[in-house]
Amino acid sequence: MQFTAQQISLIIGGRIEGNANATVTSFGKIEAAQEGQLTFLANPKYEDYLYTTKATIAIINEGYALERKVEPTLIRVKDAYSAFAQLLQKHQEMVTQQMKGIQQYSYISESAQLGEDVFIGAFSYIGENVKIGNFSKIFPGTYIGDNVIIGENCIIHPDVKIYHDSVLHNHVTIHAGTVIGSDGFGFAPQADGSFKKVPQIGNVLIEDHVEIGANTTIDRATIGSTCIRAGAKLDNLIQIAHNVEVGNSTVIAAQAGVSGSTKIGKNVMIGGQAGLVGHIQIADGSKINAQSGVSKSLKEPYSAVTGSPASDYTNALRSQAVFRNLPELEKRIYELEKIIKQLMAERVNFGVNGE
Repeated sequence: MQFTAQQISLIIGGRIEGNANATVTSFGKIEAAQEGQLTFLANPKYEDYLYTTKATIAIINEGYALERKVEPTLIRVKDAYSAFAQLLQKHQEMVTQQMKGIQQYSYISESAQLGEDVFIGAFSYIGENVKIGNFSKIFPGTYIGDNVIIGENCIIHPDVKIYHDSVLHNHVTIHAGTVIGSDGFGFAPQADGSFKKVPQIGNVLIEDHVEIGANTTIDRATIGSTCIRAGAKLDNLIQIAHNVEVGNSTVIAAQAGVSGSTKIGKNVMIGGQAGLVGHIQIADGSKINAQSGVSKSLKEPYSAVTGSPASDYTNALRSQAVFRNLPELEKRIYELEKIIKQLMAERVNFGVNGE
């Protein structure tokens, strides 16, 4: 990669302050960037580094007021963090676009259909009737089961397993070790105390622009589809059970678990290690704090909950404040009890002596 400040400003819609012909070939953190690197400043915590960084070009917010002279060429944008992310995305696309063709020792069924400029990495397995869209990249060691459909511009990283009948739309990214379409956890209790497996004959549907982290599992539906809607982002080590629906642009952090048939609305934020029971509904825009246990539906849109069992976030904070003060409150109650006993004793004595 080699870009000038002028070229970068055209990509991200920025305004240049300094040398428009300054050139960069790589990226760097603002506190460690060297000459020839591009960096950015979005967090005020790091603003002192703007005056000491050796980066050649720095992206900053439009309204940032300089306290003194800076060495890098500046590109001002509305949102430095988003602009930098856009450039990283552009760089990644340039790298992956160069990956084409089929590496040796891959198995591709004769009935599979591969689009234009598809990449299939070594030791991959492509099953019967699989369809892979234009420009999609399948990294080494990946298993794609029968009848799977993968759209255009998808990236499937190493050792991903996609079971039969799963459907991925366009611009889907799945990171290493993730399993899509494994059986849902369905077992019927029997009279003798044993469990009989309920066949899972549904599939998994993943819509456009979804990204799924490493070692996440998404179970196929018993009947119908487990659905991950457009724009959703799932972190590493997440469990999504059968017949769950994750709404548009919802984000779920690592180690969270969602039980069967739960419906999560759009623009929901779920913190790490949160757990959701089955057969509940989570309203649009809900925020579930890390390590929360959600045992009932959240019906009010854009509400926030925390704790286990999860309760209103603001009320929970108030309760925590009271809890922290319990030792002091206990002491004050004890002192008040002593005063009351003393007053009662004085009253009795006054009554006796007053006669």
